[in-house]
Amino acid sequence: MIEILQILLSESFWSASLRIATPLIFGVLGALLCEKSGVLNLGIEGIFVVGAMVGWMAVWLGAGLWGGVLAAALAGALFGLLHGILTVPLGLSQHVSGLAITLFASSLSYFSYRTALPTVSSPPRIDPFQPLDIPILTNLPFLGPVLFQQTALTFLSLFCVLLVWYVLNKTALGVAIKAVGDNPNSVDAQGLSVYGLRISAVMAGSALMALGGAFLTMSAFDAFFFGMVNGRGWICIALVIFASWRPGKALLGAILFGAFDALQVRLQTEVGAFVPSQVFLAAPYLLSIFALVIAARRAEYPRALLTPWFKGQR
Repeated sequence: MIEILQILLSESFWSASLRIATPLIFGVLGALLCEKSGVLNLGIEGIFVVGAMVGWMAVWLGAGLWGGVLAAALAGALFGLLHGILTVPLGLSQHVSGLAITLFASSLSYFSYRTALPTVSSPPRIDPFQPLDIPILTNLPFLGPVLFQQTALTFLSLFCVLLVWYVLNKTALGVAIKAVGDNPNSVDAQGLSVYGLRISAVMAGSALMALGGAFLTMSAFDAFFFGMVNGRGWICIALVIFASWRPGKALLGAILFGAFDALQVRLQTEVGAFVPSQVFLAAPYLLSIFALVIAARRAEYPRALLTPWFKGQR
């Protein structure tokens, strides 16, 4: 018990928790935007893979780190456009389309990797984002090592939380996005495009999801390899429900999962000789399920989520 308390009070633990949470922050914000507009995007797992591969490939080809970030976001937006066209004007099943996007995006990423590097046994390395060393702020007690020694993409994810919160709660665009997810007929009556709003929200959300994947290859690691996403997309879908579709709670949920994950790594070194490692690996997911069950009972879903809408139909 003393060892666990020491872990929870350490700066390195919370620094690792925020680092692990960063791709989840991007992903849960993206899923939140999609669902706020009334569209469930189960393509998130595949879009994570696309963002990871495209971002890494762009940097490896010489586009630079921020060029890789832009390339990943554009790739995610394109898959969001595909999902949006299939589910919004065509009204196809959002579940089926999302799963198809995941399969297509993942397979295309792996195929592109093998086509570009057919004889490479280990992926080429890139120079990833390095932790920022911000003068004065870095030396602050506790907050300095935890917050101000992260990479630029972590700061970008925190900025995106503020941006999404501001857009949804303080702008006319945010009001329209929330309205189209609750009552698209009222939006249409105001002369706004339900199709345009929903597709745009799905594209923006998918771009954020792809940035979560890009973080893995351009900040957490320095290469792309199969299986690196490891279910993070599905965790983000669950975290949206935990967060009740609120950006602030989405940030909290992502950091909590990151803390669970960081804790299990450290516990393995403390008591790993007595407890099977699989127990520690499963612990963050079990705790997330428990938290999800509690939060889901009081969650207020967007009322038009999963409901197709066709112009002129009441």
